Amino acid sequence: MQFKHPELLYALFLLLIPIIVHLFQLRKFQKEAFTNVAFLKEVTLQTRKSSQLKKWLTLLTRLLLLACIILAFAQPFTAKTNAFKTKSETVIYLDNSFSMQAKGDQGDLLKRAVQDIISNVPENNTISLLTNDNTYKNTSIKAIKNDLLQMEYSAKSFTYEAALLKAKTLFSKDEGSLKHMVFISDFQQQATHFNPTPDSLTNILAVKLEPVNINNVSIDSAYISNATASNFEITVALKQTGTSIENLPVSLYNDDQLIAKTSVAINNNAKTTFSLPTNTIINGKISIDDTGLQYDNDLFFNINNVDKINVLSINEENDSFLKRIFTENEFNYTSATVDQLNFNDLEKQNLIVLNELKTIPNTLVSVLKTFTDQGGYITIIPAKDITTSSYNELLQNFGTRFTDFVASEKHITTINYSHPIYSNGVFENEVKNFQYPQIQSFYNLSKQAGSSVLQFEDNKPFLVQSKNAFIFTAALNNDNSNFKNSPLIVPTLYNMAKNSFKVPSIYYTIGQDNSFDVDVQLNQDDIVSIVNTDLNIIPKQQYFNNKVLINTFEDPAISGIYTIKNKNENIQNVSYNYNRTDSDLIYQDLSNLNNITLSDSVTDSFDIIKSDTNINALWKWFAIFALVFLIIEMLILKYFK
Repeated sequence: MQFKHPELLYALFLLLIPIIVHLFQLRKFQKEAFTNVAFLKEVTLQTRKSSQLKKWLTLLTRLLLLACIILAFAQPFTAKTNAFKTKSETVIYLDNSFSMQAKGDQGDLLKRAVQDIISNVPENNTISLLTNDNTYKNTSIKAIKNDLLQMEYSAKSFTYEAALLKAKTLFSKDEGSLKHMVFISDFQQQATHFNPTPDSLTNILAVKLEPVNINNVSIDSAYISNATASNFEITVALKQTGTSIENLPVSLYNDDQLIAKTSVAINNNAKTTFSLPTNTIINGKISIDDTGLQYDNDLFFNINNVDKINVLSINEENDSFLKRIFTENEFNYTSATVDQLNFNDLEKQNLIVLNELKTIPNTLVSVLKTFTDQGGYITIIPAKDITTSSYNELLQNFGTRFTDFVASEKHITTINYSHPIYSNGVFENEVKNFQYPQIQSFYNLSKQAGSSVLQFEDNKPFLVQSKNAFIFTAALNNDNSNFKNSPLIVPTLYNMAKNSFKVPSIYYTIGQDNSFDVDVQLNQDDIVSIVNTDLNIIPKQQYFNNKVLINTFEDPAISGIYTIKNKNENIQNVSYNYNRTDSDLIYQDLSNLNNITLSDSVTDSFDIIKSDTNINALWKWFAIFALVFLIIEMLILKYFK
């Protein structure tokens, strides 16, 4: 028991006063018995004993009466901690990811959690609240009530570790305060589990909201699986959790027009295919009808007129292998010798291939430097016998140079599968044993700038990318190498060209680092924007001579089809979709965690906080006791003889 005003307890010393007075009244006197009253002696003794008992009882009740009055004014209370003197802080993390669309016993998990927070947190109490896309620090429910009621599901999501760290930053640095973190989520399975580090200063209350069922079907992805001169096929991959479905309708729209429909049976995974005509602009939407999570029932995509990539080959060696790779349906391929070269055409190119030149003229070196600074890419294939100084004048712009020429047979044995040239579906698996291409001679590099793409068996580089340059260290002619006959030649050079102009994909995922090129000529200070009916976004962009490189990450934040515009000119469309990671309704088991307080109700968690911080006032009880003792004293004085 604690006291709000403990200094008043000194008044208990005043209880000595009635004790002293009472003792004074009970002084003993010598009694003399007279013979004429001898017969009253027995009655007198009984009356005297009764009077003394009455006085002692009266003294006791008065002492208890005064003591209760003093204790009532000192305002005693009980609490689990020294709550009256301790500051309390509450931080709430509210998961508003798409998985919180799932239905619980009382509706959507997120909407129910919002209502419980509003109902259980006093309106004017200071709290901090964190969601996946907003932070409210040192505020009150009254101030943010409307924001909570209008809260939308977010495409952004935290890892559990990141959410815990960010929530802890909202606490003050006062180590003496009671810190309560209420972590409200469905605790969907993630790559890293929810497992907070024990912290004596922070009490973590995990509220696990569970859906009544885990039935959900999602459109996982879509991709072009086959293409011919007249049509192409787009394959749709679907995922499902919970009860399998025998007949799921899948619809395909172009703008708002239904152009195809099919149905699939699905148990965990399924695929279906639609056929579309080539050379047709499609603003597509694939749609399913599912009662589970709603955000993953639509997937947007675009088929635009394909911009051909401009490739120029400057040759002193046969370029027939390049012509076979850079076909006219995807590339504008031209070739020339150094003597025939029109330098004005270079800035229009996306990729320039130096095909085994013996010497690179100084003028060409200067032009190529400007070309790469403006976003262009070059591929350098050295001849067997080169003027090293002319090559090194160009290579120094990319942080490297050729040193000695080595006439030694080498095999190309190592592929960098994570490099962008090969990471985009070129290989289904990492191949360890294949027919290694070989070369008869090569050039050493002074130092390796950038990243290796292909390496020899001694880990020396055969192909390196440094900035905007792809550098071979050996000639590719048939006398020096059989690389042209290797299966690697086509994806290597093809993806070099594709990397030089990143044609927009059929769709992008919100929250990922997305980049693509747009073929547009801009005037000075002009910018491109990404717009739809409700949004107008200016993305991060970089303008080069013949293209604009656009980077997006978290914006746009709403899925749909957007138009890339230069002022009032529509350039092309691009689609964005939500990440599908929230579609898997698989949840983490928290019952084995010992360093948290686990509950399945927001109300229960706040009741725990209230029980930790509530003060149980006792002064009313002492006031009642004082009244009771007063009544007892009156009864003793009136009826006790």
